Amino acid sequence: MLSLTNKTAIITGGGSGIGKAISTLFAQQGADVYILDMDETGSGNTVSEITAAGNKASFFKCNVARQDDVRSVINSIAEKRGGIGILVNNAGIAHVGQADTTSEEDFDRIIAVNIKGVYNCLHEVIPHMKQNGGVILNMASIASLVGIPDRFVYTATKGAVNAMTLSVAKDYLKDNIRCNCISPARVHTPFVDGFISKNYPGKEAEMFDKLSKTQPIGRMAKPSEIAFLALYLCSDEASFITGCDYPIDGGFVKLNN
Repeated sequence: MLSLTNKTAIITGGGSGIGKAISTLFAQQGADVYILDMDETGSGNTVSEITAAGNKASFFKCNVARQDDVRSVINSIAEKRGGIGILVNNAGIAHVGQADTTSEEDFDRIIAVNIKGVYNCLHEVIPHMKQNGGVILNMASIASLVGIPDRFVYTATKGAVNAMTLSVAKDYLKDNIRCNCISPARVHTPFVDGFISKNYPGKEAEMFDKLSKTQPIGRMAKPSEIAFLALYLCSDEASFITGCDYPIDGGFVKLNN
């Protein structure tokens, strides 16, 4: 069950947090994992941990916002492996700000990674998937489903990811390509710890507790919990699922009254 044996899996942003958890789990389940990330140290550590456990993983330094970078890496992987079976568009960056406090520079930067980065990977991977089918999983957010304060451009990008998921799922049914997305609530990652330290200095413990309790279940998710959902959606056991968004949110969307 949930085997990914001999499948080629490309995971963007696999050097830490959710991406690292997905990369590690997919490799454990037999996938040949290729991590695309700008974080050489984190990605190198992830690859070392995976290979030390006897599984397969490689790292390519790649800026997903640059189509030439993505094309070069994807073509190299596809040529080596004879195709691509799984793409997980996980790379993304966050931003705090409202419409009138978000600078044009920040707006363009978040859009470039969170929207164009997903587009670039879709644009380059889908032609390789058309031959034998495949699975695409995009990382959206509950921000695309509900209003979250001070997350204007981040919310906009995740709404776009959700919409792109539907479009891709519809367009490539005939090619046996499935496309879904996951919408996590807050997940406890090193990114979250750094985000709190940067934006709420001196109030780290207070803010961590506050953010944890915004999930009705009373805590943030673990990266591994997101990874297990990703594994199911990318496995053959989920072969009847496409065009769907899966909130994994500790009750945030439905139970926060």
